[in-house]
Amino acid sequence: MKIKLLPLLIVLFSCFFSCQQEATPIAISSEDYHTTIDKLTEVMVHDIFSPPVASRIYVYPNIAAYETLNQNGKTYKSLVNQLNGLDHIESNKAESSNLRLSAIIAYINVAKELVFTKEKITIYRDSLYTIWETKNPKEFNNAKDYGIAISDQIIRWMNSDNYAETRTMPDYNIYTKDPSQWEPTPPAYMKGIEPHWNKLRTFALDSAAQFKPTPHPEFSLEEGSAFHNELMEVYNITNNIREKGDESEEIQIARFWDCNPFVSVNKGHFMFAEKKITPGAHWIGICKIACKETNADFEKTVYAYTKTSIAIADAFISCWDEKYRSNLIRPETLINKYIDTEWTPILQTPPFPEYTSGHSVVSGASSEVLTSIFGDDFAFDDTTELPYGLPIRQFQSFRLAAQEAAMSRMYGSIHYRAAIEVGIDQGIKVGTLVNDKVSFLK
Repeated sequence: MKIKLLPLLIVLFSCFFSCQQEATPIAISSEDYHTTIDKLTEVMVHDIFSPPVASRIYVYPNIAAYETLNQNGKTYKSLVNQLNGLDHIESNKAESSNLRLSAIIAYINVAKELVFTKEKITIYRDSLYTIWETKNPKEFNNAKDYGIAISDQIIRWMNSDNYAETRTMPDYNIYTKDPSQWEPTPPAYMKGIEPHWNKLRTFALDSAAQFKPTPHPEFSLEEGSAFHNELMEVYNITNNIREKGDESEEIQIARFWDCNPFVSVNKGHFMFAEKKITPGAHWIGICKIACKETNADFEKTVYAYTKTSIAIADAFISCWDEKYRSNLIRPETLINKYIDTEWTPILQTPPFPEYTSGHSVVSGASSEVLTSIFGDDFAFDDTTELPYGLPIRQFQSFRLAAQEAAMSRMYGSIHYRAAIEVGIDQGIKVGTLVNDKVSFLK
């Protein structure tokens, strides 16, 4: 009798524990979203993506997560028919009962399509899938189906943005007799990065040239000309900063905002890249700080990252449109040729034309969007660079942080003043457009 009852008891106990397991909801918090974005940043640093490409890698996963949450949201609107080319999302599948879980699944599904080392994202995804499926298989599978269904549509939209086509377009032609035109700079003398970035579909901008900036001062090496004055300003500021020593405030600011993933380090006969985050990644990090300081819930966290990443992506398209239009030579090249052959910049010059300053444009755009979310006088400790050995800096607002980020390029000896001042204005226009044109809140 006992022998016959044993299999039945095993089945009953198994069913009991299985049912108990399925009844336990899978809790997803904003911290889980931060962790997932940090994982993507880690992979991007490993893969050494350029600043424009990194902006693309951030924006699409965030939009996928946001859309998964907000097809029928009570607080936030879908971005369908608000972002260029995003005309329709089919959401007639049974909606997930755990939209937060679906949103993270959607984020990861898009992110793995955008990086080189996909296995790093896949390993991370599978580790989470194992935890979630073990905890509650029914809830997990339901959330997974919905998250994948939405994110697959975002991937199709993403793949129509002309990025793939730019991979086969010709490199920048460095052979020119025009003394004002950009030339590759030491130590690696890399070719110009992403000369066709302006051909990508924008998100909120009408076109890459919507906020075409005023021209830089006319190129001239004549003493007293506006351009020559700006060139000498870079030279003199750098020399004055160097006299103060490595611990000067200007050098600390320059290094804090460097964010150049292409820094080349020479050791004997070897040259290798010093891996760093990009300017966009720094502002994504500031978004994280703001979300955590305000205890933003999951939905607001996804909203903040999504709006910020849209502004960053459009800022890079706008900036790169001007960079390869004006194609202006860097201070380092001119100073070495005509003023001081031994002079070196405080920061390593990045491999693309000078005007306008990418840091200035991206910082202006990001600060406007973050101000719209968290307020005008949001004071914060910027801990973004701690993993890269740089100390915390304190700011009284996003706009003040943007002003410092822009000026850091002068302290770093890699931009003229016009690129900084016109660039931050260009970025402010991009950020203001995102605030005014893209409606997130119902």
